[in-house]
Amino acid sequence: VALRIRPLSPQEHASGETECVTQLPGVPQIVIGADRAFTFDYVFSPEVSQEQVYDDAIGPLVDQFLQGYNATILAYGQTGSGKTFSMGTGLTISVTQPELQGVVPRAIGTIWSSLEAKSKRHPAFTYSLDVSFLELYNEDLVDLLNPRSPTAGGSGGGRGPTIREDSRGNMVLVGVERKLAAGEDDIISYLHQGALSRTTASTDMNHTSSRSHAIFTIYLTQQDRRSSLILSNAAGLEPSELDSGMSIVSKIHFVDLAGSERIKRTGAAGDRAKEGISINAGLLALGNVISALGSMTVAPGATSAGAGGPAPRRGTMHVPYRDSKLTRLLQDSLGGNSQTLML
Repeated sequence: VALRIRPLSPQEHASGETECVTQLPGVPQIVIGADRAFTFDYVFSPEVSQEQVYDDAIGPLVDQFLQGYNATILAYGQTGSGKTFSMGTGLTISVTQPELQGVVPRAIGTIWSSLEAKSKRHPAFTYSLDVSFLELYNEDLVDLLNPRSPTAGGSGGGRGPTIREDSRGNMVLVGVERKLAAGEDDIISYLHQGALSRTTASTDMNHTSSRSHAIFTIYLTQQDRRSSLILSNAAGLEPSELDSGMSIVSKIHFVDLAGSERIKRTGAAGDRAKEGISINAGLLALGNVISALGSMTVAPGATSAGAGGPAPRRGTMHVPYRDSKLTRLLQDSLGGNSQTLML
């Protein structure tokens, strides 16, 4: 978990607000108020650059993705706290100031340059990249790269994107268009195209509040003919039996979660209030899943909170993935061989 402290906005300065978070020097810990201390894996002060956030917290997950592991980066926080800015999934992706680029554009650059460099060093190495961009709005899935497609559960006719589970427990998206990327600019273009289609609205706390969860996913398929030939020889196979070689498939999710909010503070009513209820329900479900996964890692010898209570058993707790489409969508990317970071 990484914590990024947002600086005061001009409006907050004008109204005399003061910072309530104190970052302790030399340790990833903050204090709220007089004595409420919280420790994280990373803490980034308001002065920290986009580049440092990426290099310290995000870069290691991108490296794991390139090595064949699944990875997930989630941006979580109150509405107006800077999630979309940090992720770089807003309308200002192609900023004239490169230092302001967020996590996703930086990751795209790293991924593409790393793969291109590897393919030049090793001619037997080939790869392909596909992307998808989904919006989860009021528990309906919307394909942001094909906005004319119907929403799941919508009234536009037809069947929208749905989530299914294959025999191996992997989540499969049906009715979602995956775009093949021929270059870094293609991926940035798809990111910008999806950002233009996102659902936003004005509330008392944020004039451009994201009213949906957005999931931008990059899928990587890697093949190395040299490794495939070694494995085939070990297995006693002829090269002709190998087709195009063995593949390593991985994916990385960049999740810009809709802002948690209190309807009283946002002044939401009507559709805005309905959206807020759906947003908070999805975030609650995500919190419950993360809590359950954390409980499953408790050592078998540990005792429960109650004196003399039974020791929890590793892996026996139910994880409520089905409580929300958000957690269902991320089911195979939370835990397992996936590396996950919450910002």
